[in-house]
Amino acid sequence: MDSQWLHHLLSIYLSLTIAMSKSFLFFLSYLKRFPFIVTIVDLLLSIFYRFYGLSPCTVDLDDQTTMHYWTATHRRFNKPSLVLVHGYGSTTKWQFYRQVGQLSRTFNLYLPGLLFFGDSYTNRDDRTEVFQARCVCEGLKRLGVERFSLYAISYGGWVGYRMAEMYPEMVEKVVIVSSGIGLTEEQKEEHLSKVGMDVRDLFCPEKPEHIRSLANLTMHKSKMGKWLPDFFLNEYIRVMCKKYRKERIELVEYLISKKADSQLPILTQAFGSEIEGRDNRGNWTCS
Repeated sequence: MDSQWLHHLLSIYLSLTIAMSKSFLFFLSYLKRFPFIVTIVDLLLSIFYRFYGLSPCTVDLDDQTTMHYWTATHRRFNKPSLVLVHGYGSTTKWQFYRQVGQLSRTFNLYLPGLLFFGDSYTNRDDRTEVFQARCVCEGLKRLGVERFSLYAISYGGWVGYRMAEMYPEMVEKVVIVSSGIGLTEEQKEEHLSKVGMDVRDLFCPEKPEHIRSLANLTMHKSKMGKWLPDFFLNEYIRVMCKKYRKERIELVEYLISKKADSQLPILTQAFGSEIEGRDNRGNWTCS
């Protein structure tokens, strides 16, 4: 009787062990894909932005073009308005999460998502920065933003420059960072030759090494290649980069094929002094 009971107990134990092992292995295989972590981070960023008084907003410009913004939930008329335009390698939420906290204390913030980044989209085939600039400003008009200062980075700098040129009555001050607007053809060819890979793969990544290459080129102290594993980067690509990849490649191809403008329009706006830089802790300082 005792041996039968022991045998029965051992069978239960082995069954539970096998079931738990299978469940654990299944969990590991599920975890290795990380099908949730990028989405969770994106959700946490949304909560973070809301904490600092920003809300998502969608504006239909017409029956073919929709623009998405993060806007000041309660606009304070004693604060100036500031528009932040993101670059090519990220959406607006991932680009400016380190800045919105402090800047929201001084400004009514407006963060547009450029076309084919996030939820902004058009059925039109125009891939120029001029069209991007027009869509951003027309959307801001629909939101009741009449005057604002502008901070734009990387690809956003091309868009921001055209915003200031085309809508001088709206744009008060301009800050453009890390953007190749004034490059000559020779300088552009020199920079492209140093990339060492197809620029389309760099800005529209399909593999983890593409993201690492982009990070190494654009981040001064990037350690991404060392501590972010492939399965995380693969999931990031699946969630963040697959959507509108064709359209994003067309944006890149337009910039590559575009001849350098030897007579750029002169901006009449002053370069802004509100965003002065970072203090010794890496925080943005504002006047």
